[in-house]
Amino acid sequence: MNRKWNFLLLSALVAATLVVGVDYDTIQSQTASYDSGDIAWMVVASAFVLLMTPGLAFFYGGMVNKKNVISTMLQSFVALGVISVVWVVVGFSLCFGDSLGGIIGDPRTYFAFRGVGLVPNADFAETIPFLLFALFQLKFAIITPALITGSFAGRIRFRAYILFMVLFSLIIYPPLAHMTWHPDGLLRNWGVLDFAGGTVVHMSAGFAALAGALFLGKRNEVDNQPANIPFVILGTGLLWFGWFGFNAGSALGANADAVKAFANTNLASATAMITWVFYDRFQNRKMSALGACIGAIVGLVAITPAAGFVSISHSIFIGFLAALISNWAIRFQSRFAIDDTLDVFASHGIGGLVGMVLTGVFAEEVGLIHGDATVFVRHLISLMGVVVGVFALSYALYFLVNRIIPLRVRTDQEQRGLDHSQHGERLIS
Repeated sequence: MNRKWNFLLLSALVAATLVVGVDYDTIQSQTASYDSGDIAWMVVASAFVLLMTPGLAFFYGGMVNKKNVISTMLQSFVALGVISVVWVVVGFSLCFGDSLGGIIGDPRTYFAFRGVGLVPNADFAETIPFLLFALFQLKFAIITPALITGSFAGRIRFRAYILFMVLFSLIIYPPLAHMTWHPDGLLRNWGVLDFAGGTVVHMSAGFAALAGALFLGKRNEVDNQPANIPFVILGTGLLWFGWFGFNAGSALGANADAVKAFANTNLASATAMITWVFYDRFQNRKMSALGACIGAIVGLVAITPAAGFVSISHSIFIGFLAALISNWAIRFQSRFAIDDTLDVFASHGIGGLVGMVLTGVFAEEVGLIHGDATVFVRHLISLMGVVVGVFALSYALYFLVNRIIPLRVRTDQEQRGLDHSQHGERLIS
């Protein structure tokens, strides 16, 4: 795919929005259904979640070697632009359009944001403008493919990555979002609980990352010396901050569920962080800043599906157990020929899996600890389907993209570093 075709593809996406037009509904009498507190919180929560993607850029950028800092950060940052356009044209409709068998939305329902205006849609959030709901959900769609990039950092062609990101956001992300969060979604109606994206965001990113690491193979020169630990700490802080919007915002209003999710988010992350560093010390490893940051992120990942469904004490246990299991997963993974550069699978895939399983255990009233195994068993069955489906489809997408644009850079480009070979830029230290 040459440069001319790249430009024509972008032009077609923009033209699609112009042909149909983004039509804001008139407010008129519908203002009575607004709740100004809910609107204010959801605007802020949306901004919080948007900030997570630049935070992820710093988190990943600080962890790679000095030859790949800019390219790694840009792979996250560029999702803000690419996915925003895709979302308006057809992504939102695929996720939240009229249900087609409970699996995916009709792409015609909200094509180019037609009908996504200022009037609330009671099927999704009855006290805020439908446009605000769509923008909040956009931030989840942005960060999901960005999370995947840590698995193949340092060896992927930038144009090929963009094509993969678009296809992932059209083929893999929408069915998961629709089945989990749409009122007619298959998993939602089956009783599967995912408050803010354990399957939709973290497991999908984690298992797509595993597929990517396997498809692209190992780096020619494995250099795990982080370029900038302060970048990692800054990125962790931004992610932790943004995660309050991610989880508490998923209550879709300024209400008690938002407060519960806010508290659970903080405590699970705090517990996971201190568990990680003390467990490292127990294993005669240094109590490192990098370990503290990874532990905090794992806690945030694990509490995401459970944030609005469990008690504070259970959130502490979720953070504790997720930190231990993900720590083991990283050590175990290192024994095999799986070059997941920044341990995305162990952090997000395993962390999300642990969170979803424990949601089925601890969810208020319906969890396994309350004597009913129905939700727990359904979670296990659903998780198996998500794991197999995401991994297989992701691997197929890597294969397809590779036939169009070679995914992996040449050996000489990898040795020079992607900052220079892909972008003509260098980090000045």
